[in-house]
Amino acid sequence: MTLSRRFRLFAALALALMFTAVARAATIDRLRAFVRDTQTARAQFTQTVTDRNGRVTQRANGEFLLERPGKFRWSVTQPYRQLLVGDGQRVWVYDEDLNQVIVRRIGDALGATPAALLSGNQEVERAFSWKELPVTDGLDWLSATPLNKETTFAEIRLGFDAAGLVALELKDAFGQTSFIRFTSFERNPKLAPSAFVFTPPQGADVIGDTK
Repeated sequence: MTLSRRFRLFAALALALMFTAVARAATIDRLRAFVRDTQTARAQFTQTVTDRNGRVTQRANGEFLLERPGKFRWSVTQPYRQLLVGDGQRVWVYDEDLNQVIVRRIGDALGATPAALLSGNQEVERAFSWKELPVTDGLDWLSATPLNKETTFAEIRLGFDAAGLVALELKDAFGQTSFIRFTSFERNPKLAPSAFVFTPPQGADVIGDTK
């Protein structure tokens, strides 16, 4: 996976979490309640990416932090170290192996993703087709299909158990499926402001809009 493909995937996954509900019978009403009531979140995650033939191409794990509006931190720790930070204005993607930073304004980077729709519930409903799916593997599933066919993903599926959100599945426009499993999910924890600030390391190759 190239860095640009990684960027699209992690950006969509990270901010998609902003628009998930936290109970069984995953409906638009519960989605609205989550958006209204959840200001911060923290979770551990494991991620498995498969290609269109079902072959596993990537495994990763790390930590996810969220603070409304528009701030997040998606930190991959294994098998490589990669950091994606949204500071409310820009999205910073740092690949430690390449010592490279990609930076874009948050609207440009995430405007075509579900999580970028931070302005209200009606916009979420207008931008996606929502469908409750059959129970699978003991989880209730909610499907969100973007009405704009020019997005980089085809469908997002949200999986819930009795306690809340535990899984996220993203099918992208390249035939890849990324399955995210969340553990230790915390709702409205106190988060340090520094978690959503990124300064490029000295000597790193910085690409994009830094002004």
